[in-house]
Amino acid sequence: MSSPNLRPGVPPRKHTALPKAQTLIEALPWLTRHHGKTVVIKFGGNAMIDDELKSAFAQDVVFLRHAGLKPVVVHGGGPQISAHLDKLGLVSEFKAGLRVTTPEAMDVVRMVLAGQVQRELVGLLNQHGPLAVGMTGEDAHTMTATKRFAEIDGEAVDIGRVGEITDIDAGAIQALLDDGRIPVVSSIARSADDGHVYNINADTAAAALAAALGAETLMVLTDVEGLYEDWPNSDEVISKLTASQLEGLLPELASGMVPKMEGCLHAVRHGVRTARVIDGRVQHSILLEIFTDEGIGTMVVADDREAADDRETGTA
Repeated sequence: MSSPNLRPGVPPRKHTALPKAQTLIEALPWLTRHHGKTVVIKFGGNAMIDDELKSAFAQDVVFLRHAGLKPVVVHGGGPQISAHLDKLGLVSEFKAGLRVTTPEAMDVVRMVLAGQVQRELVGLLNQHGPLAVGMTGEDAHTMTATKRFAEIDGEAVDIGRVGEITDIDAGAIQALLDDGRIPVVSSIARSADDGHVYNINADTAAAALAAALGAETLMVLTDVEGLYEDWPNSDEVISKLTASQLEGLLPELASGMVPKMEGCLHAVRHGVRTARVIDGRVQHSILLEIFTDEGIGTMVVADDREAADDRETGTA
């Protein structure tokens, strides 16, 4: 006598959640590939000012942490800084794409980055558990800088408290990672020469930190799909290119993309396995880039990387 719970000849029920299982299986080789690796993420663009994108970003970063990766977030805060300067009646002036930063403006930069943008991001991350710890490049001398000049028509122009990184001491960040935390780093640094605090381009800071940490990947969130092959004549995104190919393209790039791509170039030439520019306007773009076969955005690799494409194999 057959069991009343068995119905011979009746096909198994189709479960609506099956695509979720298939997505997880697709992610398996990538989870294995990246487990235990450090990923430095530059947080910027629309993702910083859109509430839904901010929430999705925080979820992505926490997911990476629980999936066994070690995420580090580096952020600037251009829109928030400009808004606060406007409130105080201070003019936002740019030269050669860099914000002219007077001592008064630097006080605002420091306050907005460490006291507003960072605190909000730490709060979003910590809604999912006691994981995120905020710090600045000043803390533990993580970033040391020197005064940077803008180059205009071949001449060096003083733009105030804008700096370039001369040294990275990643010990404090590594200690946080070893403790299972998510460091959230504001891109300001103190000079060893004059003692001043300087505003650092967040793309540059993220790249330097990724190299110092020996990160697996640098990810830069932007407001475009990636690096376009022939902009504005085409909207075709370059999926992958080598450091030398990128270096050849730099003189042709729009000014806003230059620091991002220069950061990617620096990273892969200093030991970071891949650098990726991805569209921060897309919810969960970080997960789509790291854990799917297709990926999104543009990936930069060192010249000596094997021809195998990470996005096809998941094991390269």
